[in-house]
Parts: sequence; structure tokens; C-alpha cells
Amino acid sequence: MARGGFSTSGRRDGKEFEVKITPIVIIYCIMAAFGGLMFGYDIGVYGGVTSMKPFLKKFFPAVYDKTIDPNLNSNYCKYDNQGLQLFKSSLYLAGLTATFFASYTTRNLGRRLTMLIAGFFFILGVVFNAAAQNLTMLIVGMILLGCGVGFSNQAVPLFLSEIAPTRIRGGLNILFQLNVTIGILFANLVNYGTNKIKGGWGWRLSLGLAGIPALLLTFGALIVTDTPNSLIERGRLDEGKAVLKKIRGTDNVEPEFLEIVEASKIAQQVKHPFRNLLMRKNRPHLVTAVFLQIFQQFTGINVIMFYAPVLFNTIGFGNDAALYSAVITGAVNVLSTVVSIYTVDKIGRRKLLLEGGVQMYISQVVIAIVLGIKVTDHSGNLSKGFAIFVVVLICTFVSAFAWSWGPLGWLIPSETFPLETRSAGQSVTVCVNLLFTFVIAQAFFPTLCFFKFGIFLFFSGWVLIMSFFVLFLLPETKNIPIEEMTDRLWKKHWLWKRFMVDNVDGEIGTGQIKFDPK
Repeated sequence: MARGGFSTSGRRDGKEFEVKITPIVIIYCIMAAFGGLMFGYDIGVYGGVTSMKPFLKKFFPAVYDKTIDPNLNSNYCKYDNQGLQLFKSSLYLAGLTATFFASYTTRNLGRRLTMLIAGFFFILGVVFNAAAQNLTMLIVGMILLGCGVGFSNQAVPLFLSEIAPTRIRGGLNILFQLNVTIGILFANLVNYGTNKIKGGWGWRLSLGLAGIPALLLTFGALIVTDTPNSLIERGRLDEGKAVLKKIRGTDNVEPEFLEIVEASKIAQQVKHPFRNLLMRKNRPHLVTAVFLQIFQQFTGINVIMFYAPVLFNTIGFGNDAALYSAVITGAVNVLSTVVSIYTVDKIGRRKLLLEGGVQMYISQVVIAIVLGIKVTDHSGNLSKGFAIFVVVLICTFVSAFAWSWGPLGWLIPSETFPLETRSAGQSVTVCVNLLFTFVIAQAFFPTLCFFKFGIFLFFSGWVLIMSFFVLFLLPETKNIPIEEMTDRLWKKHWLWKRFMVDNVDGEIGTGQIKFDPK
């Protein structure tokens, strides 16, 4: 035990990094992770708000009419409305566009300033949404919130991975996902309470309370300092070294400092980071990051978390019961993410992903069987016993996602890209994630209407595919320093090592070696 924190170490070619787990690192990581709190609240609040009849009556009267007209009240199709879907998914369209601008600010202005920009976007979006008088104001608010999501999801995971000591990098990075789950739970609790408010204005309070996580992120961005990697990459070596000493709790930071400087020199030679991502030597990182984001969305988690109240209404729960059940799944989500924080740096990323895949697959198949037998297109409510059983199965699914694909889908890409492509790589990661979140959000209601209970079988098939991807193609990143991933991980993988050919005679990243005829 050392003063200021626990001692740990990193290793490079037999050299030890002297590292202490200092309180300042924990505080910085908690502050930065508030970006996840805002993202989670946005995910959770709109599912509940769009199940509130006063909100639907004001902004989406066609959907409102379908929910109260028994002649139109098909269990699986009553929320199938393109306007409602576009409203929800506009957040993700704005986010995936904003992330390209966020890539520039993250690399050239720093991680901290990018988080601050995200905070301002979030605050503006909250004001527009809470005060909305028409659908235009509502969509403008969603677009502003989407810009905040693009900037925060770009900067926060990078900040956490770069500032955390290697031995607990996974746990500290997952603070982002933990805050996402807390935000979802907070939103579900708020929706449960505001739904009972007389007068039909409860939805405004739900949207307005998003200002709390928005202000927390902004306040956190004002307090933290930038990461040593970012400062050194921008030529501020002395400041970067001082910050490194501060967060590591020791003056003996020379080995780690020189490693970051070396990575920074390589990064400075890259003038077009997005183009560099396509080079042969960077394809393993890029392919892995892209597929992790696609797979994360095709687990079907957004069917549960984004549309939880609507989904529970669909399968026969009353409105209050639907919101109450969404609170339960939100609580399971938070607790299971805590499990991931404590286990990810001990048992590794691959084992968590594989176990989570098996658990999600079984849960979804059983849910499909129960709904296939008990919920027809116009059937009445589920019996109490089967309703509880469905909630238990959904909680089993959510818990598996929360300690595996949820946090690790963000963690692994943020720690595997080399410094020269890290900002661009994270930008592509966020963009792909938001793109497929948009696809799922836009296609969910028509898909639910078409497949009915079979939608869970659809997603379970994807879970099977992604589990094989992890088994054969995903290397283990546990306890590997972030600037050593290429040498110690990618160059030793049975498949990806074929792409990691050293450059010769200025041939950059093509994997082709030129021979001098002389």
C-alpha cells in the first residue's frame, strides 16, 4: 500500500511502470463518465414518454388514436408509426453526424474540451425539449441532444482509457457504461412518477430533468484536466508529463512518458487519420471495432431498454405496470454493470462476452416461445404468472448484456487503436454504433409488427453469430498497456498478424515489401 492509492505496475520489454491508483484518477474518471449518464437518460426517458397518452395526443395524435381504439389495437402493431420512429431515431442521426466533427476536436483541441462542447449541446437540447410547443421544437431538441451524444461518446471512452492505470483500465472505462445504465434507471423512475401527474404535463418534467446529467457532465468537464496522451500528442510535453505524475502518484513516470512520446511522434506523421484507418496494418483494429458496434446493437438490447414501457404494453401489461417493469429491468442493468467493473480486469473481456452471449441466447429463445404461445395479435393480457416469468427472462437477458456486450462494446475499441488513429477510430466506432442504433430504432416497430414474437428469435440468431466472432477473432486485451497493443496483441494473433507487416521503403500499411534491386 502506498500513500495516495494502491500500487500497481505496467510492463514494457521487461521494464516496470510505477503506478499508484490515486484518488485524483478515480475522481476524474467519475466526472468524465457523467457523459454516459446523459446518454442513458436519453435512451430511457423517451421510451416512457412515448407511452404517455398526453404526450402522444399532443405530438402524435395518429398513434394516440390507435392506442385507444380497440378496432385498431393490434398488440404488435399499434405503435407502428414512421413519424414516431423518426422522432426517436433523429437523436442517433444527429449523433453519427456530430461524431466526425468530434473527431477533429478530440484530436486537435483535446478530450476535455470535447466533453465540454457535449455538455453545452445537452443543455440546449433539454431546454428545447422541455419547452416544446410543437413537433418542430421537439425534433430540434432531439438533434441538439444527438450532437451532445456524438461529442460525449467520442471523447469520454478515450479519456477513461488513457487516464486509467493498465491494471484497472477496464473497470474505470466501464464507469461510462455504468452511468449509461444509471441514466436509464433514473429515467424509468422519473417516468413512473411523472406518469401519475394530473394535468398531462408530466412528460415535460421527464424531459426537463435531463438537465441534471447535462449539468453534471459540463461541471465535470470544467474540473478535469486533459489526458497526458492528448497533451503530448498536441506538443505540450511538459504539461503532459506533469499531468502524468499527478495521476500516477509518482515522479518516476519516465518510461511511460517516453512510450507516449514515441507513440505521439508516429501520430504526428499521420496527416489523414481516417484514410490511415483503411491501411492494411490498421484493418484488424477497424474490423474489430466496427463489428463490435454492429453486434452490440443486434443483441436486441435497444428493443428492451429504449422501448421497454412500450414493449411491456404490447405484450399485455397495463401502463403503470409497464413503467414499473421497466424500472425493474433498469435496476438489474445497473447492478449487473457493477459486476462487470469488478470482473473485467480479473477474468478478461473474452470470457465475459462468451458467457453473456450464451445467457442472452437462451433468454431470447425462451421469451419467443412464451410469447408465441400466450400473446397473439389481439389476445388479452398475460396471466400474472407468465407476466412475471417474462419479466424474469428479460432481466436475465439484460443482466447478461450489462456485464458483457454493453460495457465491452465501448471498452475494447477505445483501448486497441494506436495513438495515431485513436481519435479517428473512436469516431468510426461511435458513428457505426449510432448508425445501427438508428437502424434498429427506425425498423423496430415495423419489424415487431411483421415478426411479432419472432423478433426475439431474430436477435438470438445474431447473438449466436457474434459469439463465434468472439471465440475465433477477438484477442484478449486484459492487462496490456494501451500503447503496446500492436506488438503484444495484434502481431501475435493467428489471423490478424498477417496484416501487421512492418513498413519497408516508405510503403505505408499496405503489407507489401519492396526489394531494392541493387
